[in-house]
Amino acid sequence: MLEFAWPWMFALLPLPLLVWWLMPSYRARQASVQIPFFERMAAATGQTPQRGAVVLQRRATQMIVAALIWILVVAALARPQWVGDAVTREVSARDLILAVDISGSMDQRDFRTADGQMLTRLDGVKRVIKDFIARRRGDRIALILFGTKAYVQVPFTQDLQTAAQLLEQIQVGMAGQQTAIGDTIGLAIKTLEKSTAQQKVLILLSDGNDTASRVPPEHAADIAQQNGLVIYTIAVGDPGASGENRVDLATLQGVASTTKGKFFRAEDGAQLQAIYAEIDALAPVKLQTLSWRPKLPLFQWPLGAAVLLGLLLWLGLLAASEHGRRPPAHA
Repeated sequence: MLEFAWPWMFALLPLPLLVWWLMPSYRARQASVQIPFFERMAAATGQTPQRGAVVLQRRATQMIVAALIWILVVAALARPQWVGDAVTREVSARDLILAVDISGSMDQRDFRTADGQMLTRLDGVKRVIKDFIARRRGDRIALILFGTKAYVQVPFTQDLQTAAQLLEQIQVGMAGQQTAIGDTIGLAIKTLEKSTAQQKVLILLSDGNDTASRVPPEHAADIAQQNGLVIYTIAVGDPGASGENRVDLATLQGVASTTKGKFFRAEDGAQLQAIYAEIDALAPVKLQTLSWRPKLPLFQWPLGAAVLLGLLLWLGLLAASEHGRRPPAHA
């Protein structure tokens, strides 16, 4: 429907009438010479005496067109716009970070898929995470990769297709061979500094123990809890292994417990898919409903009509003036 954004501008409509009634008429004075034999001089020169005061007569057409132009200008100032039907959209109120371990141990080929294939841990995790990302309805997703160092591979985005493509490009060892769980949590906290989401969730997946962090995971978990970040930890390694390949279950359990999250063990693809489904149930997405009405501005139409009318009026007065200056035709 048609609406005016500034309808109070129509209060300007009577302004020309007020100016006409209240402002004095414009008068121009010209010097003249008075002589006692003016009539004889005029007759001798063949001129017809005229009135000393001249008041230009306005034509009815001028007044009508001027009034229309003013009405159109005021209508344009009132900002007419066509308001469409209400559009409603649901957006997520959750920011979710996936932190994936890409240390050297993720290259071991012991990850069993649902159809019985044996893949490297990273390839199996990527396959499951890709499906998990595709199911994010409205969530803002970020992807952090970590090894010896942690870095943001995908900043917060709702472009799930691009996030999945960047996930496919990761390789084992890109961030070093060691594991820095504490630094990864710290980077997630920093990434969420400007977030205004109602839910802030970190899903941290690792198959090793923390050997490279400058900030202990326990201390990082305390800071995360103070910032409202819930951490779900997933262990995919072998707790019975030695060295870097041994997954530190106690640390991952402590991090999840401190932030009111939950700890999971994943031995294969089926378990990992079930874990992601359980995380969805534990932290259901909260949706915010946004509603707006599209508005199409229309001020250019009355403004253009006013300009066109003014141009036509000027051309008409110019043509009438030229016609009046032409000498009368003699028979």
